[in-house]
Amino acid sequence: MSTTFEKRQEYRALFKNNVSKRLIVDKVVRIIIFSCVIIAIIPLGSILVEVFKNGIAAISWEFLTETPGSIGSGEGGIGPAIQGTLIIIGLSSLIGVPIGVMSGIYLSEYGDNKLARSIRFFTDVFMEFPSIVLGIFAFLVIVLLLGHFSVWAGAFALSLIMFPIVARTTEESLKMVPVTYREAGTALGLKKWVITFRIVISAAKSGMITGILLSVSRIGGETAPLIMTILGSSQFFSSMDVPMDALPLRIWRLSLLPYDSAQLQGWGSALVLIMIILGINLGVRYYFASKKGSNIFGRLIKLGVGERK
Repeated sequence: MSTTFEKRQEYRALFKNNVSKRLIVDKVVRIIIFSCVIIAIIPLGSILVEVFKNGIAAISWEFLTETPGSIGSGEGGIGPAIQGTLIIIGLSSLIGVPIGVMSGIYLSEYGDNKLARSIRFFTDVFMEFPSIVLGIFAFLVIVLLLGHFSVWAGAFALSLIMFPIVARTTEESLKMVPVTYREAGTALGLKKWVITFRIVISAAKSGMITGILLSVSRIGGETAPLIMTILGSSQFFSSMDVPMDALPLRIWRLSLLPYDSAQLQGWGSALVLIMIILGINLGVRYYFASKKGSNIFGRLIKLGVGERK
């Protein structure tokens, strides 16, 4: 009996010692992670503060709505650039997002074959392509073919940047959905495409939206592809087949001018671009957060009943 009691006491001491060590390690890891977060936030915050401090003085109704004035005059605004940015982001998303989402679905749900492995590899390589290379490609296949700069060329170039990001984030988001969701749908007699589009995608919606917004943020600040495709303009949008302005192009051109007024407008344009991207992110997240569906298993049962009817 005494031997058993001593062993229990020894086990308890070892357990307490082990727990105390784990708690110490846990605290150390928490401190390291928190420190890394702070280190990452400091440069981001400093950039935002610098842009806001230097650009807020340029913001006015005229600056946001008027066309650019003569060089160095400090007059005019960035109305055409704001309009062009919204158009080019919207059109690029219409092209790149569906292709990226469908590619991600294929790689996740039907991707256990040689073709899918090849697509996955080339998608990863495509994500690392310099944006200027994609701009030159769009210039060669669209601008030279049509004989003029156009919005279509710019949207095509930016969609090439978007769809690999969307495809890979969609694939990884779908892979994180528990396999039991798919098995439950199969047990209810649902077809695979119904399970994928009505159940799996619904469960992975948050991650997919994050990937789409990441790609939108990426193309929102791209300048090099736009130089090769939409060129830039000082007028408001009039046609898809003519040059058009955009905020990255306007910021780039203003930054090259040696006038204080141009530098001020450049900072103001950067602030407006940040606000647009931030507004898109917040707006999309709020919309989908307010549209959350019912419990996933309740939806499975409802679909099963509907299919059998």
